[in-house]
Amino acid sequence: MAEIRVPELAESITEGTIAQWLKQPGETVEKGEFIVELETDKVNVEVISEEAGVVQEHLAAAGDTVEVGQVIAIVGAGSGAPAASAPAAPAEAPVQQEAAPAPVAEEVGTSDRTIASPAARKLAREKGIDLAAVNPVDPMGRVRAQDVEAHGTAPKAQPAAAPAPQAPVAKDDGRVTREKMTRRRQTIAKRLLEVKQSTAMLTTFNEIDMTNVMALRSRKKDQFFEQNDVRLGFMSFFTKAVVAALKKYPYVNSEIDGDEIILKNYFDIGIAVSTEGGLVVPNVVDADRKNFAEIEASIAELAGKARDNKLTIADMTGGSFTITNGGVFGSLMSTPILNGTQVGILGMHTIQKRPIAVGDNIEIRPMMYVALSYDHRVIDGKDSVGFLKMVKDLIENPEDLLLGS
Repeated sequence: MAEIRVPELAESITEGTIAQWLKQPGETVEKGEFIVELETDKVNVEVISEEAGVVQEHLAAAGDTVEVGQVIAIVGAGSGAPAASAPAAPAEAPVQQEAAPAPVAEEVGTSDRTIASPAARKLAREKGIDLAAVNPVDPMGRVRAQDVEAHGTAPKAQPAAAPAPQAPVAKDDGRVTREKMTRRRQTIAKRLLEVKQSTAMLTTFNEIDMTNVMALRSRKKDQFFEQNDVRLGFMSFFTKAVVAALKKYPYVNSEIDGDEIILKNYFDIGIAVSTEGGLVVPNVVDADRKNFAEIEASIAELAGKARDNKLTIADMTGGSFTITNGGVFGSLMSTPILNGTQVGILGMHTIQKRPIAVGDNIEIRPMMYVALSYDHRVIDGKDSVGFLKMVKDLIENPEDLLLGS
């Protein structure tokens, strides 16, 4: 007989909520097979069974809060019924916003999140093979061209159905519906309130003429995809511009610790992604060391993991600055709230054609309002305005970004 305990999750996480049981009492479970999904403050974690056998008992129900080390199930010897297949989750409709793509809006297929060589990706496109279905020989999981070739003659396995997501507990008396907040939504609410109450947050605005960067993207996007097998969006331009501005204005890349300011010499840029469970902010690590293609690939991978509920604690911790894009939902202007202990966040918005004075003439240009929310305890108006102005100048002159990469 074996006990299933809540594992150590992360240094700052001591409890979680049972999102759903993946194995029911009486069902067989193999050693190393997932038995339960836990929802924590940051990510969902699937817990494995250390022993093979039959699930004898659940000691906690879906929705219960459980602590690290707590016994939540018992697995005994024997054989039982196989797990029933859950209906596959419906496909998520793509967000239609060509003008200002963001992680949540980019078209990211499972193939985009698979680690593969350029030759393997090219061969897979030619053969019409989904890279996610290819079984690589490489123990690190990298798909090579010979793996794609071998896949063409191998029998195709049927994908396992994804477990149905656990619906929030709701009570309906006919007039109102009372729905219990998920742990993630409770955490989001708590932390946003803490930020509002513990920082001197201000927001400064500017607007960016997107003409040049849109023209450059239009000229280069096909070649970029052919060379890198990843789409060229606007997020890589903004990430590059933010990194350059952070280097010039280092206090925007800092945080307060008691009576000290911690200046960060690394550039892990958080990219806000909207999911059904709420907003998450995974990080593009060492964004200053990545080229455009590597940034786009990182964003695509993180967005895919967020939508599939596969983000890890490591993906979500250590960010130094955040970019959020309300434009994918049509937002024209907003004041983004700071992310945790960070002192700056850049808000992008929808691209809208407006009449703009260009010299002595009036022209119709694609314009985007941008907002920088910042902690006034650390950053003064001079730095905040200068930071946002530098982002504006670099996006309006994208060749400077390319030359500086």
